[in-house]
Amino acid sequence: MAILKEQMNIGGMTCAACSGRIERVVNKLPGIVQASVNLASEKLFVEFDEAVLPLQTIKDRVTKIGYEVIEKSPSAHVTIPVGDMTCAVCAQRVEKAIHKLDGVENVSVNFATEKATVEYDPQTVRVSDIKAAIEKAGYIALEISKTDALEEDRARKQKEIRTMWTKFTISAIFAIPLLYIAMVPMITAVRLPFPGGLDPMKFPLIYALIELLLVIPVIIVGHKFYTVGFKALIQRSPNMDSLIAVGTSAAVLYSTWNVWQIAFGGDFGAVESLYYETAGVIITLILLGKSLEAVSKGRTNEAIKKLMGLAPKTATIIQDGDEKVIQIDEVEIGDIIVVKPGEKIPVDGTVIEGHTAIDESMLTGESMPIDKTAGDEVYAASINTNGSIRFRAEKIGADTALARIIQLVEDAQGSKAPIAQLADIVSGYFVPIVCLLALIAGIIWYVATRNVEFSLTIFISVLVIACPCALGLATPTAIMVGTGKGAEYGILFKGGEALETAHKIDTIVFDKTGTITEGKPEVTDVIVARVEHDSRNARFCGNDIVNGNSIANRADIANGNNIANRTDNNSVQSQEIEHRFDVTADDLLQITASAERHSEHPLGQAIVTGANAKGLEALQVKHFQAITGRGIEAEIADIDILAGNRKLMDERDISLESLQETSDRLAEEGKTPMYVAFNGVLAGIIAVADVVKPSSKAAIEHLHKMGIEVAMITGDNKKTAAAIAKQVGIDRVLSEVLPEDKSNEVKKLEDEGKKVAMVGDGINDAPALVQADIGIAIGSGTDVAMESADIVLMRSDLSDVPTAIQLSKRTIRNIKQNLGWAFGYNVIGIPIAAGILYLFGGPLLNPIFAAAAMSLSSVSVLTNALRLKRFKPSK
Repeated sequence: MAILKEQMNIGGMTCAACSGRIERVVNKLPGIVQASVNLASEKLFVEFDEAVLPLQTIKDRVTKIGYEVIEKSPSAHVTIPVGDMTCAVCAQRVEKAIHKLDGVENVSVNFATEKATVEYDPQTVRVSDIKAAIEKAGYIALEISKTDALEEDRARKQKEIRTMWTKFTISAIFAIPLLYIAMVPMITAVRLPFPGGLDPMKFPLIYALIELLLVIPVIIVGHKFYTVGFKALIQRSPNMDSLIAVGTSAAVLYSTWNVWQIAFGGDFGAVESLYYETAGVIITLILLGKSLEAVSKGRTNEAIKKLMGLAPKTATIIQDGDEKVIQIDEVEIGDIIVVKPGEKIPVDGTVIEGHTAIDESMLTGESMPIDKTAGDEVYAASINTNGSIRFRAEKIGADTALARIIQLVEDAQGSKAPIAQLADIVSGYFVPIVCLLALIAGIIWYVATRNVEFSLTIFISVLVIACPCALGLATPTAIMVGTGKGAEYGILFKGGEALETAHKIDTIVFDKTGTITEGKPEVTDVIVARVEHDSRNARFCGNDIVNGNSIANRADIANGNNIANRTDNNSVQSQEIEHRFDVTADDLLQITASAERHSEHPLGQAIVTGANAKGLEALQVKHFQAITGRGIEAEIADIDILAGNRKLMDERDISLESLQETSDRLAEEGKTPMYVAFNGVLAGIIAVADVVKPSSKAAIEHLHKMGIEVAMITGDNKKTAAAIAKQVGIDRVLSEVLPEDKSNEVKKLEDEGKKVAMVGDGINDAPALVQADIGIAIGSGTDVAMESADIVLMRSDLSDVPTAIQLSKRTIRNIKQNLGWAFGYNVIGIPIAAGILYLFGGPLLNPIFAAAAMSLSSVSVLTNALRLKRFKPSK
């Protein structure tokens, strides 16, 4: 099964009924795993089996139901403006020059537009090569106006905003005089200027025809309401456009009937039953609302726009020994890139030459520049502050850290929170119910009053005051702004569900190493065990550990000196030796470090670093085995070495009694004792301590203030774990937990009825991250942990954990406010439009005011969502 994920820009959606309809239709297709539509971003996110369902079939189905799939420009196409062409022959010459290049699949040069459109293989030919061919032919290759997908989307939305404002302006030009002409004759208290030739009492037909002529341009400008609305109605999936189309059509048709009566029936009294201004002003007000809505929706993804704006446009590469500035799109993997002080890093890569400090705050939020030298990684959009460096491009385009962050944010904005399901369900039934209510209300009032105009007013008001848009926009807009705001703080929510669930968390479990602590432990103590042994235990048989010399006949091994310094050439003896033997601290560190060089565990690496710092030479290891969750086993010069925790020693029946008090003291000091045994006998302890991160204590205090219980999970022994927990104020300690048991411990907490978040950074944390209600990965951690988590903290700062929960709470509160307003508005507005107040002597709602209220309801929801942009975490 080849499961693919795709996202498509969708045009033509106007309300939640539209997005819900697309979701229902697409989800019914065979091979669809999941499909969701974000009304605010106008995107369709699909997960499907390519073997069962081609992507084109999905696009065709969306198009068939009346919406537009807006295609993205392929990445292997480029359009290059060409200068100095004077005729069609020039265009042909440029075409031929480009076509000669290897890797160019198709080329077309348009003399009228002065542009060359080239389809090419980026693995074979560069855009710079194409430009060079144009220059070589005698013409000028101008700056490329190519835009990426987000810029295209932004340009499209800007065009849409301009179009909406243009439509509103044209509509208002005709609707305002239409409203004036319709209302002034009815106002008797104040005499306003009015053309005498349009007096409805004297010239009813002229008056009626002028109104008709004024409303026609408004209807033309708003024709989309009718084409989309009636099409949806015919297909039994009515949307907001359907409500507007039915309501205004009823007003226009009834008014046109009255014009007919005036013209041919002699009923001049029908001039008082014209509702053209109602239709005209309703369309105008809704166009105004849609224009404001388009502007507001454009602001909801400003976070992504800011992230995209971080990327530099050019890069300086080394080509044939010279520096050459090229467009960022032309950089290929393996290119050597030069970055000078003050310049941005163009793509991800590894430094090969130079030393500098890089400001990565735009990606991680880390305020201090980070020193970089050969071998260190650098990331696109970060800023080189002082030195000049050269680095090798390793990740370009969509593979850079910046692009992955943007993709995570886009994916989160395209996903749905569980709270959105209620709005989706309601939206699916909303419009048909409103149509039914409007019809019922109109009929009831007609039966009660026998007044067509009155019942028509009720019918139109109910239709136009109902607002499915507010329901549809309530959740996605808040999620878009919330996830975008999180990205600004270096907090990446992978989906709407994570954003919603995070606010329910009441227990957080932190992994110790690399999460609460720096993850860079150091050797603090080396304690040697000195005990009496018989010959079987005393004899360290084998060839020389370092220099090829035998040390087997030494009763005191090294006798206080480094084993490596022994040059005796004694042969191996098998005689019984009943003397005391001694191993120095350096011997113990050297042998253990030599074994630990093959281990990837942080504690083992700390021992290796400690040995290197003392200049101790590495010894040859004959055999090595890592024992998961316990330690290592190795062989050096016929010495069987065990190094690990108490569990390992207990399993091998190695007595720790001689160093029990020392071990307890070290553990109480927050140090991790690593027991070392040679040939089945305890040789000593190497104590390692991992420094607590400066932010850990403050973050945990903050979580306590928020009423959240904090636990720590670690493989360390109880005393060491307790010492670390005491330093930072941990409530609950889960110690001596094997990596494979971490997820079980999380499950136990969940079984207690707790909502649990797990915070970790390592591969062995991945199962626990998946098991937890919310998995939170530290950005400095492994890719496996980050893939398994629901939230990624780019700064590796635990203070971002309470920030993430606060942002979740604020976002969910905002969604509830939006939904409350949307539901409340419709629950109150529809009965008022149906005449409930009028029934008890109150006012009757004019359809024009109903339209204004409907338009403003969507804008209010969007405006409320945009308040999240002001979010700042409390301390």
